[in-house]
Amino acid sequence: MNTATTKRPGSTVRFSDLPRADYNEHVIDHTSDTLVYALGGLGEVGKNMYCIEHDDEIIIIDCGVLFPEDELLGVSYVIPDYSYLVKNQSKIKALIITHGHEDHIGGIPFFLQSIHLKEIYAPRFAKALIEKKLEEHRMMRGVKIIEFNGESRIQTKHFVVGFFNTVHSIPDSYGVLINTPNGRIVETGDFKFDLTPVGEQADYQKMAYVGSAGDGVTLLLSDSTNSGVPGFSISEKAVAKAILEQMRKTPGRMLVSSFASNVLRLNQILEAAVACNRKVAVFGRSMENVCEIGRKMGVITIPEESFISGNELNTLPANRICIVCTGSQGEPMAALSRIANGTHRFIKIIPGDTVLFSSNPIPGNGTSVAAVVNQLTRVGADVITNSPLTSFHTTGHAPVEEQKLMLNLIRPKYFMPNHGEYKMLVQHSATAQETGVPKENCFICSNGDIVVLRNRECFIANERVQTDAVYVDGNDASGLSTSVIKDRQILAENGMIAVIVTIDSRYNKILCRPSVVSRGFVFIKDSQTLLKEAELLVYDAMKKKMMQRTTFSELKNTIRSCLEPFLYKKTHRNPIVIPVILNHKDAIAEIQAKTGGRKKQ
Repeated sequence: MNTATTKRPGSTVRFSDLPRADYNEHVIDHTSDTLVYALGGLGEVGKNMYCIEHDDEIIIIDCGVLFPEDELLGVSYVIPDYSYLVKNQSKIKALIITHGHEDHIGGIPFFLQSIHLKEIYAPRFAKALIEKKLEEHRMMRGVKIIEFNGESRIQTKHFVVGFFNTVHSIPDSYGVLINTPNGRIVETGDFKFDLTPVGEQADYQKMAYVGSAGDGVTLLLSDSTNSGVPGFSISEKAVAKAILEQMRKTPGRMLVSSFASNVLRLNQILEAAVACNRKVAVFGRSMENVCEIGRKMGVITIPEESFISGNELNTLPANRICIVCTGSQGEPMAALSRIANGTHRFIKIIPGDTVLFSSNPIPGNGTSVAAVVNQLTRVGADVITNSPLTSFHTTGHAPVEEQKLMLNLIRPKYFMPNHGEYKMLVQHSATAQETGVPKENCFICSNGDIVVLRNRECFIANERVQTDAVYVDGNDASGLSTSVIKDRQILAENGMIAVIVTIDSRYNKILCRPSVVSRGFVFIKDSQTLLKEAELLVYDAMKKKMMQRTTFSELKNTIRSCLEPFLYKKTHRNPIVIPVILNHKDAIAEIQAKTGGRKKQ
């Protein structure tokens, strides 16, 4: 497979190509300047990877994946192009993980296939998730994972790195402080402010101290996911209370679906079930893994006897059962989708079941979620989703007022919004300006743009780091080329035509009329006339071509060049045309004899 080094299919504009008043022409001094750039996470929600480079050292923050959209057929993950880091891997001094979500740790197995890394620094819960991931990929021996907390410190020749607690939808979430020779950088990681969190409180004092100590913060990189959401977020304690109340008033079985990675929410659901005298069954591989790790680490605290297996579901009355499962985003193979379709091994919806979605659809997943909700309702379930009138879910990312609080605590001189689509970055930049950051000090960057720190001043360089999306099929980090993705799209939209021609190359002769086979292009029974015309067209073109000396490659091109315009004229569709040329066995034997068996047709 080839590595993708081009833009996503269909993309015509790169954010760095857009006109920007703040784009300055500056030359980098690679020995004395500090460089900040993203290989992923800008202009998108996912594949977060941020790098700080000074002279012969690089610090990397996060190593995530992006889950593909529907048009990327057969693609399992999208990861950054690591080419620049592969070329400069001797400079890499630390990979630091802010928290354990897939868009921050999911790329680690692919990264380690390309780069030899001795150590990864990660907080406690993320460390357990990474170890599980590397164990599945059989990569545990090659790297050491070092746990850090809010008091930890990492020091290299040029950098001093510290951490501060933040609140997010997963335990052990941290912001990162990097002291460099040219100023102080803060990367918030994913965060929100919750005055009554489930779990540890954010370290407001340290954030305020970082913002005021010494020369303050030169550059802030801050989570932009909820830049368009006004106000403050709902507290997790309010969600816990709403789930408990719903659990109490539900007369039959209770099925709850949420994000598997939100282990604090999972614990709230399980505690509510136990409080309502219900036994719990957990379904979905990712949910089971997180539950197992959460129990080992003491994040999930309900007793062992409260869990039951799928085989035990029929041994209890309906009002004593709570089922927790994956599928809150309508994923077709997740547990909830299989339950809705009646294909789950242990669970069939029965009248009186209540299904609660403790989540909101991620943008782009609304149609899939609606389809699952409709199917669950069709088979008799009472489906409850989150809405402005309920509190069954709260975000893990800071809305506008909480973003303002972070900006006022850190008080940066320069601001680079990250972790967000382009509109989110622009909105977050406007919020920063409201809090007093000058407009000319706000940098809206794309992946590969370089922000330079020089003597506590910042500017965008005229150089860029090469980075693009790499499309991963299965676990092969080498990636799919854009041409493969394009072929898959054509196959999905237009189908294919195979043209089978039998020849005798000794006499430049066609032995029988070509055969045309269609798959996914036209309905064969209704298109016999079209296919017969295509066969005759190819036959005539081949006869004409074989009147002169030719090659197999030229014969294939002849088939394509005569058939593709004909098919488009008749159907206004462009299927993939696959020529298959079969040579007479005696002709093949003669060719092999001449070439010593090295060449086959």
